[in-house]
Amino acid sequence: MSDAVFSNLPEFSVTELSAALKRMVEGQFALVRVRGEISGLKFHSSGHVYFDLKDDKAVLNAVIWRGVAGRLKVRPEAGMEVICTGKLSTYAGSSRYQIIVEQVELAGLGALMALLEERRKKLAAEGLFDAARKKALPFLPEVIGVVTSPTGAVIRDIMHRLQARFPRRVLLWPVAVQGEKAAGEIAAAIAGFNAFDGVRMPRPDLIIVARGGGSVEDLMAFNDEAVVRAAAASAIPLISAVGHETDTTLIDFAADVRAPTPTAAAELAVPVRTELLAQTLDFERRLLARFSKGMEERSRHLAQLVRLLPRAENLFAGQRQRLDIAAEKLQHVLRRNLQIHEVRFNRTGARLRAPMLRDRITNAKQRTVTLWERARRAQAVRLAQKTQKLQGLFRLLESVSHKSVLERGFALVRAEDGSVRRRAAQIASGETLTLTFADGDAQALAGEGGGKPRAGKKKPGGDQGSLF
Repeated sequence: MSDAVFSNLPEFSVTELSAALKRMVEGQFALVRVRGEISGLKFHSSGHVYFDLKDDKAVLNAVIWRGVAGRLKVRPEAGMEVICTGKLSTYAGSSRYQIIVEQVELAGLGALMALLEERRKKLAAEGLFDAARKKALPFLPEVIGVVTSPTGAVIRDIMHRLQARFPRRVLLWPVAVQGEKAAGEIAAAIAGFNAFDGVRMPRPDLIIVARGGGSVEDLMAFNDEAVVRAAAASAIPLISAVGHETDTTLIDFAADVRAPTPTAAAELAVPVRTELLAQTLDFERRLLARFSKGMEERSRHLAQLVRLLPRAENLFAGQRQRLDIAAEKLQHVLRRNLQIHEVRFNRTGARLRAPMLRDRITNAKQRTVTLWERARRAQAVRLAQKTQKLQGLFRLLESVSHKSVLERGFALVRAEDGSVRRRAAQIASGETLTLTFADGDAQALAGEGGGKPRAGKKKPGGDQGSLF
């Protein structure tokens, strides 16, 4: 092909070519339905959803914008086989084509059932459906928490049934029961009721998760793994009442009790008040009849025992006789004891005559005087001995005192810092010394010739002086 042919071809910029391809693809494939398996699923923080649709030979990029993702009935999951409806478009930034998804459907009921069965087996293997985890429902809950849509007929049916059977306080946690946000709101509601502390808000004694009937896709929120885990983790007993009696969701396996309908859940939650009253009255009647019959039987039994017992006067006759004999013996013993003590008292009183007492007092007084004289003489002798010993110790102390040495003409030589100078070699020339005599202190200045101090006169006002 010659250069002239190439030169006649129209020239496009990259942007122009990308725009032309985009118009062609969107015009040709304005609305398509594509079947494939979801892979590479990514929920972006912006709210958009990105994934790939693939089969055994090809891969197609797909994107769901945030506004559409919130309205989807089926939440995309990796490995799910779906049919996506939307339009084809191109993305110029990476030169690829993609489908802008407007609707997501399961590729068939069989695929959905297989997905749910696989999820059920996975959660059952973790022990979330074990019977040992099930909690008993309270007989008469004070507060009932209901997780459902606030606008549907479900909450009205539950309230009407509770009012007819046994009115209770109901706390409604409004949630979406289908759609993209439903699963998260339902799981958050169950966890929220469990988080109540009973102070600011009353804590429910029972939780009912309810929804009316619908298709399998409509009930998918109650098959969500987060909802099932929240139901299994609930510390408050939980009743699952989703759909009709033939509908089964995964939350039914995790709940403590499954109710076929929301109305049946209300019936399971509370007993019938009139039946309780009738049963209570019947219990009262039976109790009174049984009590009366028991009293009659005990009265007859007591009468029989009375006939078997001996008469009271015969029963205590022997004891009364022994008591009379003991009383007579006691009187005799008391009189004898009184006589003995009277004799002892008289003997003791005879010894307490006045002359005898005066003699004993006189003897005691003479003995006291004698002991006083002996104590006074012993005290005087002991005091003289201690005084003589003290005087000897005082004379010994005076003989070894430095003051007696000073009285003999010696002096104590100290430096300015108070240290004692015992040798002339220790005195520096010109050093000021303090000389302590027997009658006081005097200061001296050491001379220049061998540390000999020169005499000086005393300072006025005392014995201290300086020698120059």
